[in-house]
Amino acid sequence: MPVYSMTGYATAQSQPADTDLPTPAASAMLGMEIRSVNSRFLDFSLRLSDELRPAEPALRELIGARIKRGKVELRAWIEGRGDHGLRQPGMAELQKLISVQDQVLSWMPQSRPLSVAEVLAALGRGTPAPTGLTDALLALARQAVEEFTASREREGAKLSAMLLDRTAQLRALASQAQPLVPQLVELQRQRFLERWNEALGAAQTDAAAQAAQERALSEATAFAIRIDVAEELTRLQAHLDEIERLIGKGGEVGKRLDFFIQELHREANTLGSKSSSLELTKISVDMKVMIEQMREQVQNLE
Repeated sequence: MPVYSMTGYATAQSQPADTDLPTPAASAMLGMEIRSVNSRFLDFSLRLSDELRPAEPALRELIGARIKRGKVELRAWIEGRGDHGLRQPGMAELQKLISVQDQVLSWMPQSRPLSVAEVLAALGRGTPAPTGLTDALLALARQAVEEFTASREREGAKLSAMLLDRTAQLRALASQAQPLVPQLVELQRQRFLERWNEALGAAQTDAAAQAAQERALSEATAFAIRIDVAEELTRLQAHLDEIERLIGKGGEVGKRLDFFIQELHREANTLGSKSSSLELTKISVDMKVMIEQMREQVQNLE
């Protein structure tokens, strides 16, 4: 199953058929645009022209079944409807509207008369939607959603490749850090032997030598424990394994990947806090830079 990005875009157009649109509207075109950006949940908004509003519930159901996360905006319209989509109002409609206006003005003299645009809008709201237009719009929506999903899949593939590249680089950095710890422990062991020999030379009694030995041994042990990052490196490798498994599995993995990115950052931080050499500190910083790059991209995955 592919990994989907929450960023996508698609447009589609079609000529509706089998509707009761007026004859001059035979060349009418349905248009639709879908765009999305990242969001924690599914945030879906619709922008429809008046003739298309009856299709809103079906459109919401269609989008909800195919898209799980993202701030999604769908816009649909009709264009090219002869006479610019206007119909000639009937005399009875206009007389009724004038009668209503006169009643309002008699009660509210401060009100202004209706404009031409307001008259057309008022008459248009009472016009039933052409039959078959909802079906044509839903067919167009399914086409647009297919293209929209394909665009999100292509973007998701790019993000997945980037994440896998960063996991490979993190593994390389971990392999560089692994041999540094034994080297540091060996260096501390040499220092321990030097301090031990100095303690023996300076000790006046066996009791003083014994105390110096115990102190030097205690310091060496504490140092070895403090710089031991084997556990952090093991957990880091385990998190990288899980990230690669989730990307290979696909589907809705964004939230799970975000959790493991946080765990990676925690291990890299601990690695840096335990660092006792410049090389290990640099590795920790490089790791955190890559992990931050991964975190930014994971925010875009569904």
